[in-house]
Amino acid sequence: MNNSNKIKNQERPTQAVILAGGLGTRLKPITDTIPKPMIEFHGKPFLEYLIEMLVEQGFKKVVLLLGYLPHKVTEYFDDGRNWGIEIKYSITDVEDDTGLRLQKAKHLFDPLFLLMYCDNYWPMNFARMWQKVNSYDVSALVTVYMNRDNYTKSNIRLDENGFIEVYDKTRTAENLQGVDIGFFILKKEVIDLIPSGNNNFEKTVMPQLIKNKKIITYQTEHRYYSVGSHERLKLTDVFLSRKPTIILDRDGVINKKAPKAQYITKWAEWNWIDGSKEAICLLKKAGYRVIIVSNQAGIARKLMTEEDLAEIHSKMQQELIECGGSIDKIYYCPHGWDDNCDCRKPKPGMLFRAQRDFHLDLSRTYFVGDDERDKMAGDAADMDTILVNEEFTLFDFVQNKLLVQIESH
Repeated sequence: MNNSNKIKNQERPTQAVILAGGLGTRLKPITDTIPKPMIEFHGKPFLEYLIEMLVEQGFKKVVLLLGYLPHKVTEYFDDGRNWGIEIKYSITDVEDDTGLRLQKAKHLFDPLFLLMYCDNYWPMNFARMWQKVNSYDVSALVTVYMNRDNYTKSNIRLDENGFIEVYDKTRTAENLQGVDIGFFILKKEVIDLIPSGNNNFEKTVMPQLIKNKKIITYQTEHRYYSVGSHERLKLTDVFLSRKPTIILDRDGVINKKAPKAQYITKWAEWNWIDGSKEAICLLKKAGYRVIIVSNQAGIARKLMTEEDLAEIHSKMQQELIECGGSIDKIYYCPHGWDDNCDCRKPKPGMLFRAQRDFHLDLSRTYFVGDDERDKMAGDAADMDTILVNEEFTLFDFVQNKLLVQIESH
C-alpha cells in the first residue's frame, strides 16, 4: 500500500460498519427465531447497546451487514433516526463469510471507517483509539483484549511496540497473550486485500497487514462482553444491567491522611473526614455499590501487617453499617514504590480487578480520589475521575453533584 492509503493525518471516521450476518449456531435454540445481535438484555437488543455507544462516541452513520433473518433487524432499527444515526443495510446470502460480505458492501463504505463485530461490546474510547492510530503510518488498527485473566483463549502475540508478531485463529501457538475483539479502524482500500471468493476477512487479510506492519493494536485491560455463547450471556446480562457503582480511594477521601511517609496502622489513628460516612450512607440508600481501592505501602515497609489493615477495615465497616452504609469490596496494594506491581496507583490494576469481579463498565463509573496518582489511574482506566479536597469533599460531590444528576434523570 502506498502512503495515500495510510491512516496518519486523516480526519477521524464517522461511519461504523457492523458484521451481523451469521447464523449464531452456538446460541441455538435462541437463534432459531432471532439473529444473535437481537438477543434482548434489560428490554432492548444487544445491537441497540452497540448503536447507542456509537452515537455517544460521535459516529453519524452505520452500515449493517446482514444475512440471517435480516428483517428482524431492519424492522426494529429502520433508518436509525430514532437513535440519531443514519443506518444503511447490505443484505447478502447467509452463507457468505465476513470477507465476501465486506466485498459486496464496499460501495457503501467511507474512505475510512470503524469495523465491528455484532457480538462484542467493549466500552470504546474512540478518541484514544484515534490518537493511537494517528501516531503510526499504518492502514489499520485492531483492538486487543490483553487477556491476563484467561477470560478466553488468546490468538495474538505482540511485540514490544504493539505490533502483532503472531496471529493464530486456531489459538494453539505458544506464548499467545491477547485476543482481537474487533473495533478495527480501516482504510477502505484494505477490503481490496480480500481474495475473490467466499473468504474470511481476518484469516485472509490480517496476515498480509501483519507481515507488512500495516496494522497497529490498541490494547485494553477492560473486559469485553459478548453474545457469542450461552456461557457469556449471563455475564453480559450483569454487565448491561449497569448497576450504579462508585469507586473510592481511602486515605484523603474517607479518612484523614497520616502525615507524609506515615500510615494509618491501627484503628486508634483513624479519623473520618467530615461527611464521608454520611456520603457513603447516601450512596447505599440511592442503590449504589461502593468499592474502595487503596495503596497501602506501609505493609511492604513492615510498619503494619495485612491483619492490622483487616482490623481497621472491619471497624470501618462496622461504623458504616450502623449508619446504614457499607463497602462492597476493598482492594488494596500492599507493595512498595519499587516493587513494579500492576496494582499500585497510578497504575490502574486495582480498578481493572474491580471491573472484572463486578462486571463494571468503567466508562460509566466514577472514581473519587484526592491526588494526582488517583487521577492518573482513573484516566488510564477511562474513568470519570473526581478529585476531592478540604473545600470539596466526598460529601459535597455525592450530595450536590452525583445525587442531583440522578434526580434530574
